[in-house]
Amino acid sequence: MQNEKNGEFWETVRIVFYAILLSIVFRTFAYEPFNIPSSSMVPTLLVGDYLFTSKFSYGYSRYSLPFRLPLIPGRIFFTPPERGDVVVFKLPRDNKTDYIKRIIGLPGDRIQVRGGILYINGYAVERTRIGDYVIRDKRRGFMSIPLYLETLPNGRSHRIVEISDEMTLDNTDEFLVPEGHYFTMGDNRDNSMDSRVLAGVGFVPESNLVGRAERLFFSQDGSVKVWQFWKWPLAIRYGRLFQEIT
Repeated sequence: MQNEKNGEFWETVRIVFYAILLSIVFRTFAYEPFNIPSSSMVPTLLVGDYLFTSKFSYGYSRYSLPFRLPLIPGRIFFTPPERGDVVVFKLPRDNKTDYIKRIIGLPGDRIQVRGGILYINGYAVERTRIGDYVIRDKRRGFMSIPLYLETLPNGRSHRIVEISDEMTLDNTDEFLVPEGHYFTMGDNRDNSMDSRVLAGVGFVPESNLVGRAERLFFSQDGSVKVWQFWKWPLAIRYGRLFQEIT
């Protein structure tokens, strides 16, 4: 009887060990979950969104590994990101904090914002107003702001919001993207700390890329407390579940 109990115990230990091992391998080489804590990517991503990031899209670096172990020199199996990709990366300033933004500039590009209009290599990026977007501001309550469709030079389009074309980051110097680096911006153009702020984010080294944001798997609006489990169904944004991120 005692031997049977010991066998069951060690069988349970083996199952737990393999489950943990598979989880680590999955998160390291396939997909890793992230959540959205800020509004810098509105309207594409909302606070309370949870998404999967594909780790294999751009190859692997030390930031693909648990605890950022320095086992990979630079980047291996590297496939360059495309303009317009939504990416997770380690903030270059500390190499620890996860950031999520959209790739706007590739190595060698010249990037500038003038009067709220994005310029890439001297050409204005097409921006068409398609309506208004209602957001909730902590100080001013609900507010409606202009919603635009922006089309990048490679033909990829995405939505952005702009409170005004005369905010702090709506007029910048021209940035020359260094080799091996990328220029990122948030879709909420007037409320995003991104590559336009060199001291805050700046250019993103290719080694700092974690992966490409692929698909939402959960979303909640934050209207209920964690312990109010009976209210959880009321807070879920059902229409956003399993949406592809573009």
